[in-house]
Amino acid sequence: MFAIPLGDGAELRPIGPWQAEEFLDHIGRAREYAGPWVPLTVNVTDVESARALLQSYADKQAADTGHLWAVRLDGVLVGGVLFRIFDTQSESCEVGVWLEPSAAGRGLITRAVEHLIDWAVDERGMHRVEWLASSANQRSLAAAKRLGMSRDGVLRESFPWQGVRHDMEVWSVLAPEWRERRAADRR
Repeated sequence: MFAIPLGDGAELRPIGPWQAEEFLDHIGRAREYAGPWVPLTVNVTDVESARALLQSYADKQAADTGHLWAVRLDGVLVGGVLFRIFDTQSESCEVGVWLEPSAAGRGLITRAVEHLIDWAVDERGMHRVEWLASSANQRSLAAAKRLGMSRDGVLRESFPWQGVRHDMEVWSVLAPEWRERRAADRR
């Protein structure tokens, strides 16, 4: 099994249905922190729903329409990153992320998503990588900015979640912009 080091004892690893119990335990730790923004942290409530979610991403990976990875800190599952949508026809994908509070503020999401974007752009030929977040989710919007994404616009009251209609901000980075950013970072 591969692992991509993220520094400071953190790594990015695959996760599958056979890890449903561990995933459920992690979601329990993440639910209050990420639940206002990330539906999977509310919808995963037992081993069966954890397994079903992980299986759905295993199926998406097999169909090349989505991917899910675990973020681990000192071996403990503390978050995840995913391609909720991965469309090779349009060369466009959407990144999603979440963490439990013990892992927040360490730069793990930024470093993990950088690896995802590198892979999507360089290996898979994606032209556009999107990030959608509620306008009220300041942590998520700050991560999109740190990644060098541009704010494309707002989908007003487009996401009904937990009794609230959220304005969803659309952020993106295009492949040429991503390559330019990486080149500038290396200088």
